[in-house]
Amino acid sequence: MPAYRVMKGRLITARIYGNEADVGRGIQRAIEEGFVTREEIFVTTKMWTDDFDNGAEAINASLERLGLDYIDLMILHHSQPSNDVEAYQAMEQAVSEGKLRSIGLSNYYTPEDFDRLVNATSITPALLQNETHPYHQSMEMKEHLRQYGTVMESWFPLGGRGNTQTLFHDEVISGIAQAHGKTSAQIILRWHLQAGNIAIPGSSNEDHIQENFEIFDFELTDEEMEQMTGLDRNERFAGY
Repeated sequence: MPAYRVMKGRLITARIYGNEADVGRGIQRAIEEGFVTREEIFVTTKMWTDDFDNGAEAINASLERLGLDYIDLMILHHSQPSNDVEAYQAMEQAVSEGKLRSIGLSNYYTPEDFDRLVNATSITPALLQNETHPYHQSMEMKEHLRQYGTVMESWFPLGGRGNTQTLFHDEVISGIAQAHGKTSAQIILRWHLQAGNIAIPGSSNEDHIQENFEIFDFELTDEEMEQMTGLDRNERFAGY
């Protein structure tokens, strides 16, 4: 099941952040109270690097913490050549057992590293989740992924903690925002959308959450998209 098809539903992420059990309780309560059905929720979690040697156990532990019969998408958290192939193979086995619906990768930043794992496994990753934003547009990886049908999902789509203002005050981005009567955040998210990225901005601020949704009533012009492309510095904000 291609990961990008789930955006019509409710997508949830968990694991190393220590919230799988809480997410599971929230899901169960929402189902019991009739707010959603299981099929309307797309649950994503990641396998942490410490668990790579015991992938099958890690998958079962996530299922238990979440209180679910299956997980819609599980992702390897980082490239780790010493044992990530074995961890991915455990996820492949879990797909065959119906425990996982789809699988993917996170933090694989070169075609060679991506191919290293793909060539040693059977199921093509549904997505690759990497740091992606206007200053780090992941162009080389996105082009490389086309042959596989793997899609790019962006973490830090707005620059991440402590860096959003750097992007929001960029003269190109703020200028385009002014021209459209939108915020810089909305311009960046609209760029992600038109560039073909899956972008999932995180916020606990209700006003910001609403703002992030309001990007479907305008489009960036070809010239504006070229301006955004010109911002690429191949510069990541995170060091992991």
